[in-house]
Amino acid sequence: MNPEPPRTTAHPDQPGAPAVAGPAEARRWRALAVCLVAGFMTLLDVSIVNVALPTVRVGLHMSESGLQWVLSGYALAFGLVLVPSGRLGDARSRRAVFLTGLALFTVASALAGAAQNQEWLVLARLFQGAAGGVLVPQVSGFIQTLFQGAERGRAFGALGATIGLSTAVGPLLGGLLIHLFGPQDGWRWVFLVNLPIGVVAFPIARRLLPPPRPAAERAGHRDFDPVGVLLLGAGTVALLLPFVQSQQWHSPARWLLLPVAAALFAAFVGWEVHYGRRREPLVSMALFAVRPYAAGVLLSLVYFAGFTAIFFIFTLYLQAGLHYSALAAGLAITPFAVGSGVAAMVGGRLVSRLGRRLVVVGLLLVLAGLLASALAVQLWSGPRVGWTTVLPLLVAGVGSGLVIAPNQTLTLQQVPVARAGSAGGVLQTAQRVGSAVGIAVVGSVFFAHAQGRHPDWATAFQLGVWVAAGLVLVALLVAVEDTVSGRLPRGRDSRGNRS
Repeated sequence: MNPEPPRTTAHPDQPGAPAVAGPAEARRWRALAVCLVAGFMTLLDVSIVNVALPTVRVGLHMSESGLQWVLSGYALAFGLVLVPSGRLGDARSRRAVFLTGLALFTVASALAGAAQNQEWLVLARLFQGAAGGVLVPQVSGFIQTLFQGAERGRAFGALGATIGLSTAVGPLLGGLLIHLFGPQDGWRWVFLVNLPIGVVAFPIARRLLPPPRPAAERAGHRDFDPVGVLLLGAGTVALLLPFVQSQQWHSPARWLLLPVAAALFAAFVGWEVHYGRRREPLVSMALFAVRPYAAGVLLSLVYFAGFTAIFFIFTLYLQAGLHYSALAAGLAITPFAVGSGVAAMVGGRLVSRLGRRLVVVGLLLVLAGLLASALAVQLWSGPRVGWTTVLPLLVAGVGSGLVIAPNQTLTLQQVPVARAGSAGGVLQTAQRVGSAVGIAVVGSVFFAHAQGRHPDWATAFQLGVWVAAGLVLVALLVAVEDTVSGRLPRGRDSRGNRS
């Protein structure tokens, strides 16, 4: 019997070129692991702060506006730099950009944990958000570079699990840290917990992550497009600011920024088309001619608007309405985190066979879980509501795991490796914009019934869930349309091939 031939994989810098598996293959998965640990750390800080806000307010005597900026400042800075940093990784060195983002994020976390006043913490959070935005798009870029075929689906499954877990487990981890270190200084460990992770991850990442491709292979992709960066950055700020400041900026004048944002994005698209005729733009508009990419970005935008808002209003309902501790509120959300993490790994393995149909199934489960959660609160709205929502949140979590990871894979599978960073940055920006818009829209419905002398917390939560479910339904319609359209002949992708 002849011995089995060695498995081959693509070289990280030359996709498709054979290379003997073994230690090199194990190295790729270890490189992915360190990327996911760092990515988890940055995405965790989007949600972990929610349960710490009451203790932050007491510890630093913060105003309502200051607290809002602790939350929204991170999201704003994070979303602002995603696409430019993704493009920078494509054009120069993903490893160098990743390591820079990791080092800056670790330093920013130390500064946030050491904050002595409101202004210090707000600035540290802006710094932290920007550093996270530098790091995160490199992760999807490395997956595109290191993996192909079914393995890429598994790798994106791991990334999807990381995104889902980081969002869902944040309140639990934040509550646990405050419980362990006390209400006075426990909030500091919400930030300081990142220090040992960053210090350990940096040398490992430096050793495992692949070096940049030779300059000759990156010819034509080294331009950075500063005008595109400015237009996209200004448009992102104009779009996000009215939503992330919705609870503090009550003037209707804030909505005037939305047409400004639309004009800036229109100018950005026009400039990118013009610039792309001569050089490599910040974001190639040809990417949006690829049906799976365009559909996946839109689906992420709408789904994250509904998905992220649930944790925001559920945590407020439990802590402010039912007087749960930070730890108890975090534990109540754990079923979603468990379901999401397990299903994301399974979804990463199934997506190559089932395609967008898997996302449709996931969205149906999310809808069922959300509506069952609203029904559970309607029937049992007392202190034990955390127990009555265990099964509905588990179902919604399983569905979410079948949405995020497979959608990542399907969205980016036809993107050229040379544009993986900027394409991943656009996808992440859609997720962050969706989260900000969803929290503002769902939160406004929630607060309309959760304020005043006699707030109706249960009704506020149920109405918020209905709005979030409506957003998930829109995402479902996008997925169904893409599933149906995918069976029909389409145009050409960003490389000139038929999709």
